[in-house]
Amino acid sequence: MEPTALAYLGAGIGAGLVALGAGLGIGRLAASAMEGSARQPEAVGDIRTSMIIAAALIEGVALFGLVICILLAIK
Repeated sequence: MEPTALAYLGAGIGAGLVALGAGLGIGRLAASAMEGSARQPEAVGDIRTSMIIAAALIEGVALFGLVICILLAIK
């Protein structure tokens, strides 16, 4: 196998794992936020704010991981 083929394979697997991890993380975050909102309806605004900030951080890490995978494939 050629080194470039292995780089493409690694980048593809890495991108898939990054997307899977981000999806699972945001899913758990949303589930916890919904449960917290159901338990404490008066804290919905604070929970929503925290959830949006955490989701943005998860998406940022996922984007960083995808960029690294693309750079691996280019090199």
